[in-house]
Amino acid sequence: MLRPIVLAFVLGTPALADPITTGPRPLYLIDQMAPGPLRDKLLSCAGDPVQRTLFSIGHRGAPLQFPEHTVESNMAAARMGAGILECDVTFTSDKELVCRHAQNDLHTTTNILATDLAANCTAGFVPADGDAKASAECRTSDITLAEFRTLTGKMDAANTNARTVEEYMDGTAGWRTDLYAADGGDLMTHAESIALFKSLGAKFTPELKSPAVDMPYDGFTQEDYAQKLIDEYKSADIPASDVWAQSFNLDDVLYWIRAEPEFGAQAVYLDGSYRIEGWNPDAPETWTHQMDDLKAMGVNYIAPPTWVLMTLDGGKIVPTRYAIDASAAGIDIITWTMERSGPLQDGGGWYYQSIKDVTNSDGVMYEVIDVLAQDVGVRGIFSDWPATISYYASCMGLE
Repeated sequence: MLRPIVLAFVLGTPALADPITTGPRPLYLIDQMAPGPLRDKLLSCAGDPVQRTLFSIGHRGAPLQFPEHTVESNMAAARMGAGILECDVTFTSDKELVCRHAQNDLHTTTNILATDLAANCTAGFVPADGDAKASAECRTSDITLAEFRTLTGKMDAANTNARTVEEYMDGTAGWRTDLYAADGGDLMTHAESIALFKSLGAKFTPELKSPAVDMPYDGFTQEDYAQKLIDEYKSADIPASDVWAQSFNLDDVLYWIRAEPEFGAQAVYLDGSYRIEGWNPDAPETWTHQMDDLKAMGVNYIAPPTWVLMTLDGGKIVPTRYAIDASAAGIDIITWTMERSGPLQDGGGWYYQSIKDVTNSDGVMYEVIDVLAQDVGVRGIFSDWPATISYYASCMGLE
């Protein structure tokens, strides 16, 4: 039987009647900040209502505490003021589009290993043995849409020291929680995500994920895949101005610009150049593409990770050359991902690598957000807990 919130959006009724609330976390972070004008400004907004804002983007919903890409996760994100919600798009064996962060993540994001469908997985569960870690690989393309619908979401994690499936599935990091995952989360197709997000009053940022299978897949080409994503918005009568389609594959973005120019105008190039050895956001000679060249191709939005946009100058957080050149070329910037790093006391990890020397408390998070918003001029920030971004955006009057 469908849960009430799922039934609501399936029937087309409004799913969200609650006011936007951010809970205690924004003020908790502000309490950790060093005294100064930014802290004072953020504290001054403590009693003000928080508005829904396009600056606040739910990264797979609100997966700091809810299973990603589930109805529940996106409901939580919308209730925290996220004005844009994300469905990472991949496909099943019968070529139906569904929301998953990767085509091959079902073993860490769902209960598939505890079901009979485990037999369909590309690689079944192998327990840890000596120095060998436990492993599995289950793809959306291993199952049909009907089979996908029988699964439930869980927090994205795996215990690689596990000897049993139950242990393997129980790997949630201590700074996340399984509190809201006890009964599993409701998975969605891409089309269902469109219906839900519309009912929540949010706009859309689908990401076309790189296939784990060879393309074409049973005659389904990469361009078919990219087109099908857009077609599902057109079928739902969603205006192109409400959609920011994303891809790490520049060819996907260029396809949308060419074949679907209204959608292509807001297509987002997720720049993965940082993976190239020797690449440096302050050294344009190491870049795959110069910003003026991307703009000339028709790329109007670019989305690197947060650390690519900021560096240190005398202990002060400042924009990188990458950020400066993108803005100078007239390319809008979106970035990812806040609230994905755990506690920041010891440098913040991957997302803070370019400013690790000044990342010594959770309070640095709002300093980073402020630099990204005011100095870099990003148009939006993905977050695993959108309340943090929504509070800042409302306090600063951002749309």
